[in-house]
Amino acid sequence: MTSPEDFSRLQSAMSQAVKAHWKAFLFEGILLAVLGIAALILPPLASLAITIFLGWMFLVSGIGGLIVTYWARATPGFWWSLLSAALAVLAGMLLLARPMQAVLTLTIVLGAYFLAEGVATIMYALEHRRELSGRWSWLLISGLFDIAIAFMVITGLPSSAEWAIGVLVGINLLFGGATLIGMALAARKSNS
Repeated sequence: MTSPEDFSRLQSAMSQAVKAHWKAFLFEGILLAVLGIAALILPPLASLAITIFLGWMFLVSGIGGLIVTYWARATPGFWWSLLSAALAVLAGMLLLARPMQAVLTLTIVLGAYFLAEGVATIMYALEHRRELSGRWSWLLISGLFDIAIAFMVITGLPSSAEWAIGVLVGINLLFGGATLIGMALAARKSNS
């Protein structure tokens, strides 16, 4: 278990690292924000690029998994590990062979994810309400927002496949970039 002193030291070390490397955080934040804006401007292209990127990630990780599994073939769980790596290779090949159809499939999965996440968050919010926690209303709003996104994505299929992944990743990149920019500028000010 971590003591409060350990946590304080870790927090101080992280703060010092951000202060020392604020320019790197600023550069990364700007890069993420620009990529987010580009994804929001061209969501169909961003959706396709993300699908191709995922395809390569599955393919490379699957091939790596096959190699490592072969080297460790005497360890327990060999067949499960082999199956997992082979499925990753297959998923990567399918995503790369038909990226436009894969965008539709990934959009369906994304819609289902937001629906499940929304329901789970609402249930979590209701549990917090019973405990008289002040956070439950924010959780409820978040869950309802997730369900609204799922509704827009699922009811808009197949045309929502063109924009959904690109827009959601674009928003994520933009907010992540803005957070890093803010963090870097705050660290720069505290250095002065």
